[in-house]
Amino acid sequence: MGEEAKYILAVITTDKNKVTGAVPIFIADSEEEKEKTALFLAKTLDAMVHDLENGIYFIVRH
Repeated sequence: MGEEAKYILAVITTDKNKVTGAVPIFIADSEEEKEKTALFLAKTLDAMVHDLENGIYFIVRH
């Protein structure tokens, strides 16, 4: 079986100066909003949340 492609679907952060790119970027007003947004998007998109531990979460479909 071939390896499945992995796609970054979205980025969520509280600091708009840390991110740029061609995927949707969600800017949250608080850590709580960032977490809620990431979890909701992951459930909706059937994907996983990954924490870069620098204030940025990203959503990946495996």
